[in-house]
Amino acid sequence: MNEKNKHMKYMKTNIAILAAILLLVSSCSKDFLDVPPKSFVSSAEFYATKDNFTQALNGAYQSLHGVYHYAYVMGEMRSDNTHYYYKENDRGRQNVEREDIDGFVSDPINQYSGGKYNDCYEGISRTNVILDRIQGATFDDAAKNEIIGEAKFLRAFYYFELVQYFGGVPLYIHEVTKMSETALPRSTKEEVYNQIIEDAKDAAAKLPAVQSDKGRVTKGSANTLLGYVYMTLKNYSEAQTHLQAVVSSGTYSLLSDYASIFDPKNKNNAESIFEVQYHQGNQGLQSDWTYQFIPALSNTVVITGVVGNNGLIGGWNKPTDDLMSSYEEGDVRKAASIADGYTDADGNFVAMPFVIKYLHAHDNYNNTDDDWMVYRYADVLLLLAECLNDQGHPDQALPYLNQVRTRAGLANATTTDQGQLSEVIAHERRVELAFEDHRWLDLVRTGKAIDVMNAFRTVMKAKYPYLLDRTYQVNENKLIFPIPQTELTLNDQLVQNPGY
Repeated sequence: MNEKNKHMKYMKTNIAILAAILLLVSSCSKDFLDVPPKSFVSSAEFYATKDNFTQALNGAYQSLHGVYHYAYVMGEMRSDNTHYYYKENDRGRQNVEREDIDGFVSDPINQYSGGKYNDCYEGISRTNVILDRIQGATFDDAAKNEIIGEAKFLRAFYYFELVQYFGGVPLYIHEVTKMSETALPRSTKEEVYNQIIEDAKDAAAKLPAVQSDKGRVTKGSANTLLGYVYMTLKNYSEAQTHLQAVVSSGTYSLLSDYASIFDPKNKNNAESIFEVQYHQGNQGLQSDWTYQFIPALSNTVVITGVVGNNGLIGGWNKPTDDLMSSYEEGDVRKAASIADGYTDADGNFVAMPFVIKYLHAHDNYNNTDDDWMVYRYADVLLLLAECLNDQGHPDQALPYLNQVRTRAGLANATTTDQGQLSEVIAHERRVELAFEDHRWLDLVRTGKAIDVMNAFRTVMKAKYPYLLDRTYQVNENKLIFPIPQTELTLNDQLVQNPGY
């Protein structure tokens, strides 16, 4: 069987069994991603009722777990925010390929960038099935529209991830049912963005301001996505419209305590706009970033309170000296985000900085209850401040910026010089959103990535002798990642990104 036939068989098989897979996901009002097992139902029988489509929609949300499992590698380690603890005696692929992304030497067979690409398309495929089949269902239009709104938001979000990290990609906007639909050429970035905007606007029109099932996307989620899209496209007036809609809605507010935003006890809090849901336990919905972010230890109990050996998986997303020194004196966010080290079993302090933003009480090793905050209100306030300043209104930007600084325990910013304020806002986004996978995309979006990272190269090469000469050679080609080689093999209409 040739590669194209294998690909077609794979896609048809996925489509045929999708309903059965999605039946693992429930739609209960408390935790809509709980997963009680159900019996097999064929694809043709499955897509009929509101409950069927709700369960299918839960499957589209479920793809977010794959997207965010290693998102920090591309979102934070690619930037000047984080690095890693080098494992000289473990040069396995799982380590080298993360290091390669950090050092700008990754290639088309890298499993982490490839995983992002594939997980996004998995989510897109699931939304396409929903959107193509829902009009044939017989339940009421109001319920249909809400499901359509959620599915279109998710499709827009997955494509936004793809276009930011990979450039123009194939646009699949319908369920794949035959051979001719399996291998599409790359669409232009403009075409992808047009589809994202169309979907996100329809989502914003159809979604409610508040969902009864916590964790589902809302009108505010869609408007935030649109704000990001338009900021990326430098269409500041449109960005302002959508970001201002989030602020004016009255739905969201800053929590008074920064650390409490990320506490699992406060899931889907007043600051949360879009949050990927995780649940500790044996259902396969747990998070585990804490064990990747703390130093590699033979016994993690000294940091997490739970016995375990994370020697093979720990030591990633290490805060850089550059980031740690960028916090202002008195900024409460530093202590809530970064530990300077830990106390070992003998009572000795070990100076190894690590991320503690997601370190909370849990029951079992490598099985935590932390959600991943994708969009939150402070993010919107800072993005709106940036948007207003970019339009030449620094005086209007300051109130939004200073809401965030006040919560951090800092004095108000006062400069109305547009250039100076731009730097202040960029710094504020860096420390406010540290370890939330915004830094690399912020650098690219604002046109600073090449200069910042090439300057950062000098610092890193001086400190870490294990870095090869070819690392941190950042140019225009490195602002996006390579299309995975498996996709190029399966689809002869695809063309690789320049430089790879």
